[in-house]
Amino acid sequence: MPGMTVKFTKMHGLGNDYVYINGFETTIEDPAELSRKVSDRNFGIGSDGLILIQPPDEAGSHCRMEMYNADGSRGQMCGNGIRCVAKYVHDHGIAEERELRVETDAGTKKLLIEANAAGKVSEVAVDMGAPGLKRGEVPLTDGEDAEEAAIRIPLEMEGLLFQLTGISMGNPHAVIRLDETRAPEGVELPELGQLPLEEWGPRFENHPWFPERVNTEFVVPRSRTALDFRVWERGSGETLACGTGACAAVVAGVLNDWCDREAVVHLRGGDLKIRWDGSGRDGNVWMTGPATEVYSGELAL
Repeated sequence: MPGMTVKFTKMHGLGNDYVYINGFETTIEDPAELSRKVSDRNFGIGSDGLILIQPPDEAGSHCRMEMYNADGSRGQMCGNGIRCVAKYVHDHGIAEERELRVETDAGTKKLLIEANAAGKVSEVAVDMGAPGLKRGEVPLTDGEDAEEAAIRIPLEMEGLLFQLTGISMGNPHAVIRLDETRAPEGVELPELGQLPLEEWGPRFENHPWFPERVNTEFVVPRSRTALDFRVWERGSGETLACGTGACAAVVAGVLNDWCDREAVVHLRGGDLKIRWDGSGRDGNVWMTGPATEVYSGELAL
């Protein structure tokens, strides 16, 4: 109806920012369209998408995260976004526990929160679950066996030969170690900070190997426990941080033996601590990082 308003909160995890709406209080009829409008950084609030914090479907859960990308497409999971969900439900009195269970389209996740002296959440550790390593789990359809892992798969694009590893963290990822990329003779490969992601990103995102599109991470190791990182997210473009992408980068590094099972990922918006429990190809991935509330307001629908 004309004149209707809805309360919202702007939050971010390392600069990966979303508009959050409390679904315990408000029903949004067309969240995909609303996400497109609020995400516009010139005519809207400005964000990488919209996240609705909904009542849970399952007993024992505290809430359900419903995520939409900036283009209105539905996202299964967002590591930075779910940390902010945990901060919201704790700081706004929806749940008092220090261990939370949040339902997502990629399954129910366990989160452990750390509060500051004022009782507000400052850092959140998320059990992101076990990575999907099979081609069929990513999904990645390059014509090879869907039951096999996609490790260091060559992909030629625009004259460059990339080596990508396909990982699912509840959403699809293609991880590329930039310094293993081969350029044609006489062509200099750009450094991480100078990558033309506006050109490269959409080509990877919409490559026919990825039927559900793909998030693409370009990684340069500093050491076995520290990675530099840029990401192109499907439906949103380049973002300052991607939690699931940071997890995928460490998993890919372990599979390719250039990263330990516990590492710090240096994203453009800050650092995330990633730990892959277990051994071999088994175990859950834990992600730890900050969550920040920026401001709240009312949006005219």
